[in-house]
Amino acid sequence: MSLLVRTYTSDDFEALLDIQREAFPPPFPEELWWRKEQVAAHVRTFPDGAMIAYCDGVPAGSATSLLVRYTGQPHTWEEVSDRGYIAGSHEPDGDSLYGIDVCVRPAFRGRGVAQALYEARKQLVVRLGLRRFMAGCRIPGFHAVADQLSVESYVREVAEGKRRDLVLSFMLKQGMRPLQVLEHYLEDEESLHYGVLVEWPNTETKLIARGNLWANNRN
Repeated sequence: MSLLVRTYTSDDFEALLDIQREAFPPPFPEELWWRKEQVAAHVRTFPDGAMIAYCDGVPAGSATSLLVRYTGQPHTWEEVSDRGYIAGSHEPDGDSLYGIDVCVRPAFRGRGVAQALYEARKQLVVRLGLRRFMAGCRIPGFHAVADQLSVESYVREVAEGKRRDLVLSFMLKQGMRPLQVLEHYLEDEESLHYGVLVEWPNTETKLIARGNLWANNRN
């Protein structure tokens, strides 16, 4: 088995759509799949953050990211992603890579495709000298215990390995750690509309603060 991650272009739209059709089948609403104009905006705005993964030469997964400056301010997925277009929320001088999307075709799950996409984004963080990789994470197991635990307690128990969550536990395996709980992050009944901002801190590149800018020191 061979895995290849490269940046996608507008010419990859049909492959990206095939990935999304299979990764998010009905009853997932078709209008939430990437549209051609959104993919064009990703490529135009931040091509390095637009990634597609091939497994044995077949399009198997994709991921999209943008740059932001992390301030700790609460936000929703629609706000940080600019409704999926990223052009209005991408900050070229941002200090963090923010992942807004990752999906893998069901036939290729369990074959390292998602891990390859996460690794590619970590490498991008190091190459650009950013402070972290971040993503908003669903917690689909929370609704089952929400009458017993606060969302903060649930996240803490998952982080401590006392409880398993389908999505958050996977993110932790990728070296991510919880950073912030976000209310009304995404329309998601299983998560009770909460999201958890998780981060992979860049410890491989020394970052020296100079005013509002971060200089990259690789010595």
